Amino acid sequence: MTTAQTQELDVQPTPLALLLLGREADPRSERGVECPGDLPSPSDPDLVERARAAKAKLGDKVFVLGHHYQRDEVIQFADVTGDSFKLARDAAARPQAEYIVFCGVHFMAESADILTGDDQKVVLPDLAAGCSMADMATAEQVAECWDVLTEAGIAEQVVPVSYMNSSADIKAFTGKHGGTICTSSNAQRALDWAFQQGEKVLFLPDQHLGRNTAVRDMGMSLEDCVVYNPHRPNGGLTAEELRAAKMILWRGHCSVHGRFSLDSVNEVRERIPGVNVLVHPECRHEVVAAADYVGSTEYIIKTLEAAPAGSKWAIGTELNLVRRLANRFASEDKEIVFLDRTVCFCSTMNRIDLPHLVWALESLAEGTLVNRIEVDKETEAFAKLALERMLALP
Repeated sequence: MTTAQTQELDVQPTPLALLLLGREADPRSERGVECPGDLPSPSDPDLVERARAAKAKLGDKVFVLGHHYQRDEVIQFADVTGDSFKLARDAAARPQAEYIVFCGVHFMAESADILTGDDQKVVLPDLAAGCSMADMATAEQVAECWDVLTEAGIAEQVVPVSYMNSSADIKAFTGKHGGTICTSSNAQRALDWAFQQGEKVLFLPDQHLGRNTAVRDMGMSLEDCVVYNPHRPNGGLTAEELRAAKMILWRGHCSVHGRFSLDSVNEVRERIPGVNVLVHPECRHEVVAAADYVGSTEYIIKTLEAAPAGSKWAIGTELNLVRRLANRFASEDKEIVFLDRTVCFCSTMNRIDLPHLVWALESLAEGTLVNRIEVDKETEAFAKLALERMLALP
C-alpha cells in the first residue's frame, strides 16, 4: 500500500511499522540505528591483512570478543569466544584493555559496558546489530505489564526473571523490582531462587526458555504458564488467569530457534537413522520435548566434544556455530548436521562482518572512538544489581 493510499484511507502507520520498514529510528531500540563512516568494500582482498595490522597496532589496548554465532571471517580475530555472559565476564577480567570490541549484538555490548570499568570503552562494529528477541520487550511495555499485575493484585507476589538476551532497560527493571538475570545454563537455578522470594515469576523476554525450564526441568505443568502479549489489552489475560498462574511468560522468542519445528525433528530422524537430536532451550516446547539432549550453547559444544567417534548429531541452534562444529569434528568421524533443511543464520548477528570490524579497528588505531555502547549510570546501577544477584545464585 502506497503512502497516498494510506492517506486516502486515513490509515496512519504505527511507529513500530515504520521502524520495521527502516523508515524511522528508535535510539532505545536494538535496531534502526545507522552505522556512520565509510566502510571498506567487502570485496577488498586486503581486509584480513588490514584487520591484522590494525589489531597489532592497538596491541593490548584492544580486546576482541566473538560470540559463537559470528561468521568465521570475524571469529578468527577474536581473543576469546563464548556466549554473551561469558564474553561480558571475560571483558571485565581484562581491565588493562582500553577498548572492548564486541563482535555480537547490542544487548551483549551493553552487558559488557555494565560489567567493565568506567575507563573502558565498549565498541560494537555495527550499531544495527540488534536482537529480535530483545526488541520484543521494551521498557514502556514492561512498565505497563507491571501496572496490569498491580491492578490484578499480584505484583507483590511476582519476581521478575529476565534472560541475559534483554536490553539494559529490562535488566534495570528487573533489578529495581527485586529480580535476577539468568542465562540458558542457569535458568533453573534462577527460577528456584525466584520462587523462594515470591509466589510467581514474570519471565522476560523469551517465553520458550521460561516454559521449557519450568515444565521440563522443574516439573510444572503447561497450565501453570500463561503468556502475556504486550500488544493486547491487559496482555490478553484476565485477572483470574494471572492470579492462577505460576509462570507469566512474556510473548517473545528467538527468530532463529523459533523456526525449528516438530516436523524438523521427525524428518531428520527418518533421514539419518540413529541420529541424536541436540537443541537449545530457546526452541519451542514440542521441539525440546522431542529432542534427545537440550542445553545452552556451551552445553552443545561440550556434548559434541565428548561424543564418540562415528556418532550422528542434528543440532538445533544458529547455523554459523553448527557449520563450525561440523568442520571441527569431521576428522573424528562425527556427523553433524543442521536440524532444519532451511538455512537460517541469525541475520542481525551476521551484520558484524569483516568490513565493519576492519573499519572499527582501523578507526581505533587512528585514535577515533566509534560506535561506543554506553549505558547511563542509573540504568547501569539497577542492571548491575540484577546481574550481581545472578552471580550470587547458589
